[in-house]
Amino acid sequence: MAGYGYLADKEALIGRLHRIEGQVRGIERMVVEERYCVDILTQISAATTALDAIALKLLEGHVGSCVATALASGDEAAAKAKSRELVEAVERFARAR
Repeated sequence: MAGYGYLADKEALIGRLHRIEGQVRGIERMVVEERYCVDILTQISAATTALDAIALKLLEGHVGSCVATALASGDEAAAKAKSRELVEAVERFARAR
């Protein structure tokens, strides 16, 4: 599909993912250096929060493009399929919390 909702923000998303990758490497370094466990947990929480923000941005793009396109198409089967897909994605995201 050529019109995924996140494409307009693709470069920013990639940049954020690279920063998160650096955060995770920093967490690994903290474990190697035997840093205080609460400090490590704090950094894990920060990385998780950053990933959640990306997930929400992707979800927003999915609703604004894929789901909206299916709903506007008038194709009831496509609209139901995308709506079901959206609910399943939200459920997966919520379970991970």
